[in-house]
Formats: sequence, structure tokens, C-alpha cells
Amino acid sequence: MAPISLRKLNKTYGALTVVHDIDLEIADKEFIILVGPSGCGKSTTLRMIAGLEEISGGELVIGGDLVNDVPSKDRDIAMVFQNYALYPHMTVYKNMAFGLMLRKAAREEIDRKVTEAARILDIEHLLNRKPKALSGGQRQRVALGRAMVRNPEVFLLDEPLSNLDAKLRGTMRAEIAKLHKRLNATFIYVTHDQIEAMTMADRIVVMKDGHIQQVDTPQILYDHPVNMFVAGFIGAPQMNMLTTTITRTEQGFAARFAGQDLVLPRHLDPRLIAPYEGREVVLGLRPEQFYERAPADIAAENLMEIETLVELTEPMGSEVHLGLTWSGTAITAKLSARCKAREGERLALAVDMSGVHLFDPETQRSLFAPEPVRREMAA
Repeated sequence: MAPISLRKLNKTYGALTVVHDIDLEIADKEFIILVGPSGCGKSTTLRMIAGLEEISGGELVIGGDLVNDVPSKDRDIAMVFQNYALYPHMTVYKNMAFGLMLRKAAREEIDRKVTEAARILDIEHLLNRKPKALSGGQRQRVALGRAMVRNPEVFLLDEPLSNLDAKLRGTMRAEIAKLHKRLNATFIYVTHDQIEAMTMADRIVVMKDGHIQQVDTPQILYDHPVNMFVAGFIGAPQMNMLTTTITRTEQGFAARFAGQDLVLPRHLDPRLIAPYEGREVVLGLRPEQFYERAPADIAAENLMEIETLVELTEPMGSEVHLGLTWSGTAITAKLSARCKAREGERLALAVDMSGVHLFDPETQRSLFAPEPVRREMAA
């Protein structure tokens, strides 16, 4: 069993704090991903868990044991690095076996574990090669195999796919996800790529400036971001943000933008909107909430018509991304590839308001964030 607890964990370098008193509970056998922009503290957090960075404050508990001062080699973890960290003069077999050899494991045990890991990773035919004769994807598999043979309770992966091309990254994402299920171990994975996070994780930890912004499943992060940073970071292309004013109409509350009242859906709690009547709020619309033709499966009361000017078209094969101007504000829409709009044309669109997001422009928090989260964000 290897549940992991981070309790007020922090890291400082002199007067600079790069990880600020973070609290996080990671369940046994969970696949959790730390995601955020460069410099947010995700890799430093991972290295503290690994024992490669000294903990400045707080507690790190693995499997019920406080391990702040336990050496990395005694923490029953294995780490896979971004640059593979393979020994260039050793064969694949020896790279994978090296850790077991240092522990003076029996030769039969070493051979069994290396052979089994190579079979699972489909690199049996590479065991006699040296790293320079391998592709990037093959080197990454060797690095994974070297971690696997130790049979650790916890796998730590620090941006392991960032050196691979786009196609190979997609393949390796699927392989690592399958590997997690097969090994039945706890995986903690660091990336700046939100696609990796959304497609692989049981839960995602979104970080910014050394603080945890939100921890939840990929779908809840997408549907219910607690603040503007999470809303903008999760989803591609990123969410459109519009400065609007809350008004009251015959249909209920609306967000007024450029003289047009965008009626808010009835399922939004009016008690949370009412305090903002007459005040500015930031309205968030994802690019996929725009349609060239009103969909039949969306209630008419949740659809608003707008007029836009096409500034840029980006064909993506199965869809097209449009850079638009809506009343002088730049937005992005994701439409079907059947859309034939051309740059410089005016384009009428339907907007699905049922998935709208509203944020306080001062705190940047969602008006609808659960109360415990809102108190935490305000702290």
C-alpha cells in the first residue's frame, strides 16, 4: 500500500519560495498528474517526493511513514526522467538490470525481471543494443523498464514524453496508461501538456506559482473550473473571456456584452448571481460552444445569436478553428470542417449559453465554485 500525503509541503531557496505549503492526498494505485506552466513548482514537488530535493517545511508521508529525512533509495520509488538518463556504454539489458545489480539481487531474479519487463514493453529484441542505436520512443521504454524491474510501490515520471514527436507521444500516452493498470502501482506524473493530463489521469493537480489551484477529475476540471486560471489552462483552444455586466431581464439574469443581453441559463443559482447585478463579471465561453447552425439537441432558450467578423481560419482536418472579432473583442470558435467561412466575411453564429462560466474580475474565482474551495482560494 502506498498512499502519499503532502502536508503543508514547501520548498524555499533562500528568500525565494517556489512551493507554498501545499496539501495533497494521493490514493494507493492512483494515477495523478501535476500540470501547470513552466516554473509553477510541479517538478520541484515531484523531486521532493523522490528525495532529490530537500524539503524545506511540512511533511511527506508515504505508506503511513514520515519520509522527510529518508534517503531516496529507501523510499520504494522509481523515477523516469525527461532525458531518459540511460548509461550510453551499457546495453539495454544492463541499463535495466543495473539497479538490481547494485542491490546484489540474484542473477536468476535479475534475468527474470528484465525479461518480463522487456516483454511487457515490447523491447525484447533490443536488449543487446546500446542507447545510441535506439529511437526516442525506444529509449523511453527502456527508462520505463528500468523503473519497472525494481517493482516499486510508486512511479514518478517527470515530463517523460516531452522529447518525443507528436505521433509517438500519442502512442506512449496509451502505453503508459495501460502500464499503470497492469502494474497496479501509484503513478505521479508531471507535465505541462494538458492533453496528456486530460487523457491519462485519474485526477489532475493544476498548479500556478507554487500553489495548487484545483485538484479533481479531468471532466470536472473542464466543466467546473474554480477560477480563471484553471478555466484558461484546461481546454484547447483556451476559453474565451469577455468582460460583461450582469443585468436582470424578463427571462432572468443576463450578461450584457456590447449592448446585447446574453440570457444566462436557468440552472445557474440566481442567489450567487444576484449580488453582481449591475456589476462587471468575466463571462467564459469555450470555443466549442459556438455553432454555425443551431443544434437541435440544445434548448432554444439556451441559444443566443451573435454577429462576428472572420479574421483567421485554421483548418484542422476534422474541424476548423476560427479567429473572430465579436463587437471588437477577439474570440476563437471551434466549428465543423464543413464551415466554409472565409477571412474578411461576416459570420452569424449561435452560442450555447448552457455551459457558460462566470468569474469575479477581482478575485478571478468562479461565482459557482463550491464553498470549501472558495474559502480556500480566498485564504
